[in-house]
Amino acid sequence: MKSIIRKSNSPLAARQHGFTLLELIMVMTIMVILVAVSVSAYQQIQLKAKETILKENLRVMRRAIDMYAADKEQLPQSVEDLATAGYIRAVPIDPITDQADWSVETGEDTVAREGGEGMVDVRSSAEGTGTDGRAYREY
Repeated sequence: MKSIIRKSNSPLAARQHGFTLLELIMVMTIMVILVAVSVSAYQQIQLKAKETILKENLRVMRRAIDMYAADKEQLPQSVEDLATAGYIRAVPIDPITDQADWSVETGEDTVAREGGEGMVDVRSSAEGTGTDGRAYREY
């Protein structure tokens, strides 16, 4: 018995399997575009997380100011007073500036019997605006 081997005369049969340079460049271009979009999205998520941490830190410190005033019957003089009195474990770091450089607002101490001044609010000292359009100093 003879086996019949067919030979194809088409030009595709002689072509080797693989990718052309154009196909490789197109795939690399698509990969670069996907990576660029992913990096941008990751940076936005990171910024949003920092803003959430900033808002939570401010909420905790403002609550500590209120508890300090209620317990001690006077307003604290600084953020460090809240930490040393045990109302917060330590002075938190502003996630936007990566430093514990809070802007303290002082005002008339209406809680103390003898009057005076004390810390009435705390704000971020970071420059710029958040993703919601408000300045970090207004949080």
